[in-house]
Amino acid sequence: QVQLVESGGGSVQPGESLKLSCAASGFTLDWYSIGWFRQAPGKEREGISCISFSDGVTYYVNDVKGRFTTSRDKALNTVFLQVDSLKPEDTAVYYCAAQTYGCAGWRETTEYDFWGQGTQVSVSS
Repeated sequence: QVQLVESGGGSVQPGESLKLSCAASGFTLDWYSIGWFRQAPGKEREGISCISFSDGVTYYVNDVKGRFTTSRDKALNTVFLQVDSLKPEDTAVYYCAAQTYGCAGWRETTEYDFWGQGTQVSVSS
């Protein structure tokens, strides 16, 4: 069964950090690029990062560049999203998704084949 499972979300104060995980099962991430998305209440799901399967190149939206870092561990078949210097506006459900291209059109939800169930990140003082 093909599955992506996110974990690592939580409730934190502004300025704190979390490390989100996206674990794949039923397929290998060696041939899939992984995108990270988030969806805040009342807003559309937005793409924030992608890591390419072929060379590990990462892409970020400007809002998170310098604060968020995407990485992968092939042995664990897992991709991580390190989120630092969190702000209240980062509050959202965070999702990972897999595509068979090298992050082509990575900010578009329609470019992805599989999705995880999401993990909640809440930032407030």
